[in-house]
Amino acid sequence: MEAQEQEEQEQLVTPWEVSAEKGGKIDYDKLIDKFGCQRLDQSLVDRVAGLTGRSPHVFLRRGVFFAHRDFSDILDAYEKGKKFYLYTGRGPSSEALHLGHLVPFMFTKYLQDAFKVPLVIQLTDDEKCMWKNLTVEESQRLARENAKDIIACGFDVSRTFIFSDFDYVGGSFYKNMVKIAKCVTYNKVVGIFGFSGEDHIGKVSFPPVQAAPSFPSSFPHLFSVKDDLRCLIPCAIDQDPYFRMTRDVAPRIGYHKPALIESSFFPALQGETGKMSASDPNSAIYVTDSGKDIKNKINKYAFSGGQDSIENHRKYGANLEVDIPIKYLGFFLEDDAELEHIRKEYGAGRMLTGEVKKRLIEVLTEMVERHCRARAAVTDEMVDVFMAIRPLPNMFN
Repeated sequence: MEAQEQEEQEQLVTPWEVSAEKGGKIDYDKLIDKFGCQRLDQSLVDRVAGLTGRSPHVFLRRGVFFAHRDFSDILDAYEKGKKFYLYTGRGPSSEALHLGHLVPFMFTKYLQDAFKVPLVIQLTDDEKCMWKNLTVEESQRLARENAKDIIACGFDVSRTFIFSDFDYVGGSFYKNMVKIAKCVTYNKVVGIFGFSGEDHIGKVSFPPVQAAPSFPSSFPHLFSVKDDLRCLIPCAIDQDPYFRMTRDVAPRIGYHKPALIESSFFPALQGETGKMSASDPNSAIYVTDSGKDIKNKINKYAFSGGQDSIENHRKYGANLEVDIPIKYLGFFLEDDAELEHIRKEYGAGRMLTGEVKKRLIEVLTEMVERHCRARAAVTDEMVDVFMAIRPLPNMFN
């Protein structure tokens, strides 16, 4: 019991809060053991490359997406000619996305392009209305604004349906919500999510809303004749509790268990004790940040593993395990050889912190400027098309 309490004090990972106490970092091995998922190994990465004929995404190559549930089953079925659909989402609680928010969408776009499969994207405006004390109208407005950033990631409109809960929930979707809700006791939902007597009933009733997109019959306009279609969910590992619940319910209501492929957290500039927070603007790089903002934030706030003097740095080298610029380059610097060169030179003390930060500023500025150009081209009419209830003509082509 004491050991369990100690672990809880050191590490907290829920869909709403992520933190590692005492200046440490998230222990992903412990998280895998606690959640009961599996580590994504090199053999699965190689299978993806073989089945798609594409080089694995940088997030796969470098272990950003590191855990899974039944991903191998998805690949087995795909190898036999059975397609699947993708489901991911966003809780629209802020005007602008930060880089951590982009990670699952960048990876989901790769999966959609590589496997040529349809995608549903849920905007949980109802959830953020309940958790963030936003008005219904403000939650809906943020959902549309966030949809523009998501569309700017380059999703194929002929294979993508984006929906907000306030607009879409009803009909077949609501029927699945009720089926799910009947299978989950109050004690079970408290055990999974940690709700207390102080939480309003909206929070307790929300999990079936996030679970329902895992089942194809929730989208009769897309999958009316494909009720046995499997679902793959790319997400950060803090969303795992929702889908543990969903997977437990699925066979009891006649569906396949959804498969998951799960990422580690994109760390805050100040260090790896948690993930970027939209409530602390200096912990994150936003897609609305100017080149000057990015340069200032990286130089001023990005935690360095370099030594306290040039002399010591040349002698001992950088501690790459805690260095945030190296972590960020691991996410966004495409060139494996260049990344390995920087790691080697910086770790040996031949490259200084300022040089590494300079390269990171270049990479992030180019990435954010590219996203801003794509975002500026997204019109309200384009959002309407992505969110229209319609068949997807090229779902599996």
